[in-house]
Amino acid sequence: METTMSDGILKNKRPILNGTKAFALVWIGQMISFIGSGLTSFALGVWVFQKTGEITQYALISMFFVLPGVLLGPLAGTLIDRWDRRKAMLVSDLGAGLTTLSIAVVYLLGGLQVWYIYLAVFLNGAFGSLRMPSMLAAMTQMIPRKNLGRASGMMEIVQIGEYLIAPVVAGGLMGSIGLAGVVMIDFTSFLFAISVLLCVRIPRATATAEGQAGRGTLLQESLYGWKYIMARPGLAALMALFSITNFTTEMTVVLFTPLVLSFGTTTQLGLAMSLSASGFLVGGLLMGIWGGPKRRIKLVIICMILLGLFSAAIGLRASVPLIIISGFLSTLCVPILSSSNQVIWQKKVAPDVQGRVFSIRRTIVLATPLLTYVLAGPLADRVFEPMMVVNGPLAGSLGQILGMGPGRGIGLIFVTMGLLLVLASAIAWLSPHLRRVEDELPDAVIAKPVAVKVEQQALILSPASD
Repeated sequence: METTMSDGILKNKRPILNGTKAFALVWIGQMISFIGSGLTSFALGVWVFQKTGEITQYALISMFFVLPGVLLGPLAGTLIDRWDRRKAMLVSDLGAGLTTLSIAVVYLLGGLQVWYIYLAVFLNGAFGSLRMPSMLAAMTQMIPRKNLGRASGMMEIVQIGEYLIAPVVAGGLMGSIGLAGVVMIDFTSFLFAISVLLCVRIPRATATAEGQAGRGTLLQESLYGWKYIMARPGLAALMALFSITNFTTEMTVVLFTPLVLSFGTTTQLGLAMSLSASGFLVGGLLMGIWGGPKRRIKLVIICMILLGLFSAAIGLRASVPLIIISGFLSTLCVPILSSSNQVIWQKKVAPDVQGRVFSIRRTIVLATPLLTYVLAGPLADRVFEPMMVVNGPLAGSLGQILGMGPGRGIGLIFVTMGLLLVLASAIAWLSPHLRRVEDELPDAVIAKPVAVKVEQQALILSPASD
C-alpha cells in the first residue's frame, strides 16, 4: 500500500493534478530519456560497425538488447502487477542509466571492447523489459477510456526522439565530444526521467476477477499472461500478426545503416535516419489529435499493407532521396497501426493483469526479431550481397531492376521483407477471430483515473512504498 506525507509536512503544494496532467509529466520525462537512448544506440552502432566492418557484429547489438526482454518478459510482467507501476519504471530507468554510465567509464579508461558493449546492452535491455509495459499499463489508470487512442498516439511520439532527433544529433556529436560524451548525455536524460517519476504517484489497478484468478506463485503468475491471451483467440491472432510484422520490419531496421553506408557517408546516414523517422512524428501527432476510428482492426491491417509496400520501396535504388521518402511513408504507418493495436489491448484486458499480459505479448513479439538479428548479417554478407554483385547469379535479372554492387543485396532483402509483410497481412485478415476481435471480447472494467499529487519541494520528496 502506498504512503504519502502528512499534510503538515508540506505547506506549499501545487494544486492536485488529474491523471491526464500527471501522464503528461511522465510523458515528457520518457521523451527526453528516449532521445538520450537514441544517441547512445546510434553512437554504439557506428562505433562497432566502423571498428569491425561486419554487419553481423553490428546486428548483434540489437540481438543482445532484445534477448533479455524475451527471457525476462514474463517475470517483468509479474513484478509490474505486484509492484506500484511507478516503482517498476524507476527501477528500469535507474538500472539502465547506471549501465549506460559504465560504458562511458570503460571507454575513458581505454578498455572498451565489442564484447563489453554486448554485455552492457544486455543489462540495459533487462532493465528496459520493465519500461514500456509498465508505462502502457499505467496509462489505463491515468487516462480516461475515451482518450486512450490519443494517449497511445502520444506514446508513439515518445519513441520518435530515438529515431528522429537522436541520429542527426549523434552524427554531429560523435566528431566533437566522442562516444563518451554522447553516452554521458544519455545518462543525464535518465536522471531527468527519474526526477519526473519521483514527483508523481500512479494509482494501483482496480482488482478484477481475472486478477484474482491469476494469483499464485511467482511462476504461476508469470505464466498467467500467456494463458490469458491463449483463451482469447482474437488477441492471440493479433499477437501472432505483430510477431511476423516485427520480423520483417526489424530486418530492415537492422540493415538500414549498412544499406546507407554502402554508398553514403555517416552524415548522410544521420540525415536519412532522422528524415525517414519524421514519419513517426507525423503519424504520432495525427493519432494524438484524432485518436483513431471506433473500429480499429481494419486500420491496423491497412497500415500494415502500406508499411510493407513502402519498406520494399526503400531497397529499389541506392538513392538517399528515395530512401528518405519511402522511409518517411513507412514510419508514418507505424504509430497509426501500433497505437490502434495498443488501444484494443488496453480496452480488452483487465487492468490488474495488464502488466503480465503486455509483457508476455512483448516477449512473443520480440522473440521473432531475435531470429532477425541472427540471420540479418549472414544473409546480407554471404547470400544476398554476393548474388547482386556484377556478374553475380542475379545480376542479369534482379540486378537490372535494383542495380548491382555493394548494398544491392541488402536492397533485395528490403524488397523481400516488404512483400512478405503484405502477404502476411492479407492472409491474417482471413481469420474471423482477428476480424471480429473488437466484437467478440467485452471491454474490461477500468476504474476512473485517480487524482495525482505533484509535490513542489523536490528536496523532501520520498517515493511511495509498498
